[in-house]
Amino acid sequence: MTLIVFDIGNVLLRWQPQAAFRHAMDSDVEIDAMLEKVGFYDWNYEQDRGRTRAEAVAAISAHWPDHADLMDQFFDRFHLTIRDKIAGSWALLAELRARGHRPWALTNWGPDTWPEALRLHPELEEAFEGIVVSGHEGLAKPDRAIFDLFFARAGIAPEACFFIDDSAANVAGARNAGWKAHHFTEAERLRADLCERGFL
Repeated sequence: MTLIVFDIGNVLLRWQPQAAFRHAMDSDVEIDAMLEKVGFYDWNYEQDRGRTRAEAVAAISAHWPDHADLMDQFFDRFHLTIRDKIAGSWALLAELRARGHRPWALTNWGPDTWPEALRLHPELEEAFEGIVVSGHEGLAKPDRAIFDLFFARAGIAPEACFFIDDSAANVAGARNAGWKAHHFTEAERLRADLCERGFL
């Protein structure tokens, strides 16, 4: 049986980093300008690769000291960024489990914020047979190494994995590692693909 592997952020949980900063700024336009200025997404990716909160804040302080306190608060307010589930994806996950599939998850997520995801959404641990979290491994998608680590951990060949991720780069990384993959944009398109492949 093919092992179905879900990403979590923006596949099962909608991630809205702007929500962590709305207490301090008047609009998302202003927030997005600040995020671009500090290179937020590259900065956050280093947490996905295992960098700690203290190291992350130090990196901001070194280049944008006037933003250090605000970026430090990002960690305390992280729960605001992942409140919303993508209901259609959860429904598909439940259907897959009802059909006898035992999905895993492979997520880019920082070590200091992952516990908050489990606190807010404890059903994540119940939904999957295993979860590989990039920040715990010191590796992150789309690097080939984390895909290789995954199938060694799960005990399955790469060609027996079907991966679902919202990032085109991560989907390409999975395919380069020998996985079949779906670029997630909406639950209905995913449903169609799962049906076409005979999973539902």
